[in-house]
Amino acid sequence: MTDRPALRERAFHGWLKRHLVAGREGRLPLGDDAAALTPPTGRVAVWTIDALIEGTHFPPAAPPRWIGRAAAGVSLSDLAAKGATPDGLVIALQIPPGTPDAWARAVLLGAERAAARFGARVVGGDTKASPTPAVVSSALGWARPDRLAPRTAARPGEVVAVTGVVGRGGEAARRFFRRPDDPRAQRNLLDVRPRVAEGRILGRLASAMLDTSDGLAEAARLLAAASRVSIDLDEGRIPWADGLAAAPRRERLRWGFFGGDYELLATIRPDRLSAARSAVARTGGRLTPIGTVTAGRRARLVRRGRPEPLGPSTWDPFARRAGRGRRSPRVSSSQGERYAQVGTPT
Repeated sequence: MTDRPALRERAFHGWLKRHLVAGREGRLPLGDDAAALTPPTGRVAVWTIDALIEGTHFPPAAPPRWIGRAAAGVSLSDLAAKGATPDGLVIALQIPPGTPDAWARAVLLGAERAAARFGARVVGGDTKASPTPAVVSSALGWARPDRLAPRTAARPGEVVAVTGVVGRGGEAARRFFRRPDDPRAQRNLLDVRPRVAEGRILGRLASAMLDTSDGLAEAARLLAAASRVSIDLDEGRIPWADGLAAAPRRERLRWGFFGGDYELLATIRPDRLSAARSAVARTGGRLTPIGTVTAGRRARLVRRGRPEPLGPSTWDPFARRAGRGRRSPRVSSSQGERYAQVGTPT
């Protein structure tokens, strides 16, 4: 990396002003102390932040443009889960001295292009020296206050539905663990696809919603706990990703619930389900009913009419092995953490 020109902060800021849309059209010039955005009438701000760290969330050899794309994508997915329309992203780079200028530029271009797909733009950020490369993304969007679909609002009698397919993130992780030096496997690991269009539709039709960055099983548990209800997922109705549907059940559940899907899990009143499915289909997306909300406080997987508890998450980012001062060997299951502890998952 050191044989290429290293990043120089002021020169990098000048490049940003010339190459990012916000540098030419923002209400404040890019590089000022803050960014300024205008809220649409009758909307509330929806704001989120995520961090991706080398060795924990992406491998050292990952293409920088894909790192930027993923950093933007995970934050955009959070906005999608609240039915919000993205407007601006702030990207902070924490990088070791001597990092090539081209690496930093590629990260920002990846983030900018990911945001532009949804009508948003990178409006600011920060650069800091750090022993380990990291990319922090913060996204701001606008939503109607009565269409936020909080995860506390699921009610008995509603249908549980998921966008897209289940287990795409786990399949990408499985391929990466087998061939960590394969550039295609590294890109697939960072291929985050936020469901922004679907989120805007479901924001007006769903009662509760969250993304499945931590995996479908974990999302169901979080939803059940927040709403103080029971969530029953019908295993036979889950739309598994390619490569998982025909896999042995143990492998299918292991990787299917691994995390990193970035789909939306929603609860919807039965009388709104048909309209929701049709509206999502018009965006080119897919919405599949996979379960029900009932009274109680648990999350279960139902197989051939027999329920079984959904197991605990495989990820604990702050776990330590007792007496040894080391991180747990557990593999990441999610939104930031799904790339952690590269090796064979337990």
